[in-house]
Amino acid sequence: MREFAEQELVRREKLEKIKELGIDPFGHKYDVTDFSSNIKNKYQDKTHEELEELDAQVSVAGRIMFIRKMGKASFFSVKDKLGNIQIYISINDVGEETYNLFKSADIGDIVGIKGTVMKTKTGEITIKCHEYTHLVKSLRPLPEKYHGLSDIEERFRRRYVDLIMNDDARRIAFARPKIIRSIQKYLDNLGYVEVETPILGTILGGAAARPFVTHHNAQNIDMYLRIATELSLKRLLVGGMDAVYEIGRLFRNEGMDRKHNPEFTTIEVYKAFSDLEGMMDITEGIVSTCAMELNGTYELDYLGHHLNLAPGFKRAHMVDLIKEKTGIDFFQNMSFDEAKKLAIANGIEIEPHFGYGHIVNAFFEKYVEDTIIEPTFVYGHPIEISPLAKKDPNDSRFTQRFELFIAGSEYANAFTELNDPIDQYERFESQLKEKDLGNEEANEMDIDFVEALEYGMPPAGGMGMGIDRLVMLLTGSETIREVILFPTMKPLDKSKGM
Repeated sequence: MREFAEQELVRREKLEKIKELGIDPFGHKYDVTDFSSNIKNKYQDKTHEELEELDAQVSVAGRIMFIRKMGKASFFSVKDKLGNIQIYISINDVGEETYNLFKSADIGDIVGIKGTVMKTKTGEITIKCHEYTHLVKSLRPLPEKYHGLSDIEERFRRRYVDLIMNDDARRIAFARPKIIRSIQKYLDNLGYVEVETPILGTILGGAAARPFVTHHNAQNIDMYLRIATELSLKRLLVGGMDAVYEIGRLFRNEGMDRKHNPEFTTIEVYKAFSDLEGMMDITEGIVSTCAMELNGTYELDYLGHHLNLAPGFKRAHMVDLIKEKTGIDFFQNMSFDEAKKLAIANGIEIEPHFGYGHIVNAFFEKYVEDTIIEPTFVYGHPIEISPLAKKDPNDSRFTQRFELFIAGSEYANAFTELNDPIDQYERFESQLKEKDLGNEEANEMDIDFVEALEYGMPPAGGMGMGIDRLVMLLTGSETIREVILFPTMKPLDKSKGM
């Protein structure tokens, strides 16, 4: 049986009294015509006398966040989607019955206010209440100092409370869709078409990651939650949709940390007759456009670094960056054994499936990745870790691929897309060999995709970008949990009731 704290019991008693007055404690439709910050912005420059003359009538609804009761007149504040606004209520304006109803209100209750905009002696824009409507009785008290919770995970478990109490959480929640709309508008204006592709599939491909596995009862087959949208989108290029993108959820069965959540959002973009350079331009355009549209500037401070996201990002080859940090030049001809000796000498662990390119990538991850601060396109990834990218025509050990790094984190991954079906088939076979050697993130053979390429896919560029990380960057959020409204959490044991 559920047990209630003393404050909860008091609120339930008030609930019954509201019912006795013939008022629905959980309300009905209410006509909202104005929002808090809009009212403040519109009337802030007016004097008290000018507002009296204007007689501006407004109707707002929100949650009571503060109450100062003073006999026959009181002040309180309500919070709507745009912020807080102060309300002045007097028994002379609303009558004794309504004023007594207000006096029984608790912080957290949702109410409707109709009234006139005024300015107090201290200069605060306030609504003088003429009509007070109880809408929803809050049965649980709000925390007094929500930012001070010792268990920070409660913010993410009870995101609804976080959004009530934490203005920064609300700011991020509204910023995220603005960023996504900016991306859509930018690409739509370039002639791209937004599409949807399957979330469930029978073949693991498009990225190196461990999947979530589920089961389709009717077909009696195991299926994967997608780890990437790449192969489906490239099939559309074969079909003649020459510029496509998808913003959608991906699922990877991996650990959780500051930058990773098992369920996350990406955008993948594919353009026929483009290449790596074209994808650099598109990626740069998305990041810089979103920064300007959200914040009004290309500059921002993030994780202790001052960054400039204006177009013109640095472009550097992975091997050159490794040489800058370690003095080792992987452009030189060397055997796998020679590379392996260098790796061991530099503290890099060799895994069973490693080839030459895995060692090059391991050097980059250990000695370079965290040191990249300003936006930088790192290109020229080894072929072993790039099964879907075209080979570098000047050095077949490397590919026409880039990753965008900012402040030590990866934000985007792009290729000049591999469209040779023979080469693609061989790459898939190499991935199967890696899987046999213990690489659980290796791609599987997607013979249907190979057959699609055999019909002919135009030369193309493709790019994938993490939406969550972009939102983190542009809102100054340090963890991915801040920018996902409901991040994955270990469930609590509620067997003893709520």
